[in-house]
Amino acid sequence: MGTQESDEHTGGTTGRRALLGAAVLGAGGAVLGLPGAAGAADARHGGGHGGGVKSLPVPTVIGHRGASGYRPEHTFGSYELALDLGADIVEAGDLVPTKDGHLVCRHEPEIGGTTDVADHPEFADRRRTKSLDGVPVTGWFTEDFTLAELKTLRATERIEANRPHNTLYDGRWEIPTFEEVLRWQNEQTRKRGKQVWIYPELKHPTYFRKLGLGTEERLARLLRRHGKDRKNSPVIIQSFEPTSIQRMSKLVRNPLAVLLSGANSRPWDFVETGDPRTTADLITPAGLREIASYAQGIGPTLDLVIPKDSAGRLTEPTTLVRDAHRAGLILHPYTMRNENPFLPAEFRKGGDPDAYGDVFGAFRTYFATGIDGVFTDNPDTGVLAREDFVNG
Repeated sequence: MGTQESDEHTGGTTGRRALLGAAVLGAGGAVLGLPGAAGAADARHGGGHGGGVKSLPVPTVIGHRGASGYRPEHTFGSYELALDLGADIVEAGDLVPTKDGHLVCRHEPEIGGTTDVADHPEFADRRRTKSLDGVPVTGWFTEDFTLAELKTLRATERIEANRPHNTLYDGRWEIPTFEEVLRWQNEQTRKRGKQVWIYPELKHPTYFRKLGLGTEERLARLLRRHGKDRKNSPVIIQSFEPTSIQRMSKLVRNPLAVLLSGANSRPWDFVETGDPRTTADLITPAGLREIASYAQGIGPTLDLVIPKDSAGRLTEPTTLVRDAHRAGLILHPYTMRNENPFLPAEFRKGGDPDAYGDVFGAFRTYFATGIDGVFTDNPDTGVLAREDFVNG
């Protein structure tokens, strides 16, 4: 999930959309009706068999950059802990390229906040200011490093003010490549005896395409090389840029999702091409039907599901869940975190930024809207909250 956060198809389309639509109308439909015990069991177990997205529990618990509430994000330590804690899918890979064309997993191309690069004097002269989607950003950027150079760095905690305990693990893990993630996925699937799912995100694809480092084609080649470019492959691809997802729909048959930021925001690819539409236009019934012509899901910010008032308290849910389901789309909103600052005001407890609030209450409120899953930094909390919800 990218800078758009608050913390921060063509051939075969109909079949792929039907695959996810069945999950919504079958399993997710039970959730929409606030099920009793029988409906809850159906929802929890994905509403049926047949593999693919239909095999996932609903609501689906997605480990946001792994278990980033407990380990530095986008490391194998974070990814494996997410599986240990019960995540149904691991967001293994915010994908950005290196100078020599490898896709690596970092929250952003700027790595000063997520690695120890500042402690490497040999890279001091790589620090610079660039315009990233129209915003000046100063630091060190993956596209200025070869993969071999990046492998000399180690990951660090990004939001240490809220997660000082995670700094205990600073320096323990290197930056993974996405090809390493694909091999890791196979290894973990064998080790755990069940299919491991991943949910990579293409970061700033327009920015990188202008640098001659187009990421969609690189991702498609890797997926084809590893036999994971099919409609039932356990890899869901996401991006904040709709045209990037459209491009991917022509390259692979994987489930695809368009990420959606604040209602008044404009995807950067729209800015670059002069498309005047905002996210508010994309979440109208007509906008959602258009998305459903090339993607199978959306990843809206939670504020698009239930807006907040000026005091940070939740108001009434929007019609987004209903409208998206009518278009045949699943919804995986972002991001649930346990710490007070990231929760709606009514679920906070005290003022300590590192303290946990009433996150179970917040999960329950969002699940009740009928969302099909949620990204969370704390997968164990999400799994328990789902149990409470479907059994309640």
